[in-house]
Amino acid sequence: MGKQEDFVLRSLEERDVRFVRLWFTDVLGFLKSVAVAPAELEGAFAEGIGFDGSAIEGFARVYEADMLAKPDPATFQILPWRGEGPSTARMFCDIEMPDGSPSYADPRHVLKRTLGKAADRGFTFYTHPEIEFYLFKNAPEAGEEPVPVDRSGYFDHTAQSKGADFRREAITMLESMGISVEFSHHEGGPGQQEIDLRYADALTTADNIMTFRTVIREVALGQDIWASFMPKPFTTHPGSGMHTHVSLFEGDQNAFYEPGAQYQLSRTGRQFIAGVLHHAREISVVTNQWVNSYKRMMFGGEAPSYICWGHNNRSAMVRVPMYKPNKGQSTRVELRTIDAACNPYLAFAAVLAAGMKGIEGEYELPREAEDDVWSLTERERTALGIEPLPKNLNEAITIAESSELLAETLGEQVFDFFLRNKRAEWDEYRGQVSAFERDRMLPVI
Repeated sequence: MGKQEDFVLRSLEERDVRFVRLWFTDVLGFLKSVAVAPAELEGAFAEGIGFDGSAIEGFARVYEADMLAKPDPATFQILPWRGEGPSTARMFCDIEMPDGSPSYADPRHVLKRTLGKAADRGFTFYTHPEIEFYLFKNAPEAGEEPVPVDRSGYFDHTAQSKGADFRREAITMLESMGISVEFSHHEGGPGQQEIDLRYADALTTADNIMTFRTVIREVALGQDIWASFMPKPFTTHPGSGMHTHVSLFEGDQNAFYEPGAQYQLSRTGRQFIAGVLHHAREISVVTNQWVNSYKRMMFGGEAPSYICWGHNNRSAMVRVPMYKPNKGQSTRVELRTIDAACNPYLAFAAVLAAGMKGIEGEYELPREAEDDVWSLTERERTALGIEPLPKNLNEAITIAESSELLAETLGEQVFDFFLRNKRAEWDEYRGQVSAFERDRMLPVI
């Protein structure tokens, strides 16, 4: 048994931990949890905890149902919302088959496998997400529009604000779990918040995002309000994205940084962007996986609808932020498509795989978009070679179904289940009669 496992076992006694929650995600990015007694943990480290994989979305066919959840000791943390008295801790798990081989239906393994391929070329992938979400006064009732906790706007400082109190408690809780927060503020919509997590390697960040979403909901429930990461809860207010800054490092050196180059962006960085742009339509079903995701990207503003890049151009899909003098290590690119309701393991794997294809294939970066892409006409966009992102989930699924990159990155089982699930979601959605249709048609037809 290694040092990390020993540390966890010692901590269980020192912190009076009575329950350990083992966390993992299904293919759609929903958190799953099984609680074990501390006495079982030594065996769990050695052999894993068995569960019925056929009961979890996308994990196993019935005839290969037995699976093992093997806790990762590096992710051990005390859950701060469990109150006083005996503690509860959590660890993320890797999912294995009974013979000890990795489950190819485990989203965490999908990301680890993709990170491993990048590591073989000497690269470490770092990510920094800016996570947006809404706070509502209560849990939304079916058929009713939710009520935001405030009417504030972007960066507003409001006395005795529910949002400010919420952010303070949430950040305190996140940092007690070892998740560093860089910024927090009120976003553009009423009741909309943004909290930015500090840079970390992509696997740590994905684990942190899953923890973040749980913490946000727990804090909200503790304050008798409701938090939602739905990409577009209101027709007339901004959607919630998860703009993600990414960079590749070779050892301690930022592979995206080249002194004297345009925007200090290296050839590797340019090729990475080119790969993300070239494969953007294929990976959209993963970065924006819900029917509702495409409502966020319809009307411009902070959400992109077209495949292009720019320097400090917030209408572009990929933005190269302004270079900070003497801070070459901070050179990065910002991907603005990803929303806060994605499966972060699959989304980061798809983005990294697309960027690595650009590097391996030495893709040429297209011309920079200097204008507000939304203000251009369709003919002007075509003349500039700016293609649209998928307009809805159906289009995204159809493109993804023939994507070699996505099939290779996700693996056969995740690829197959994920797209079948998304197709079922689309079929169910297109059969729904909406309030829009009734409001337009019942009075006149």
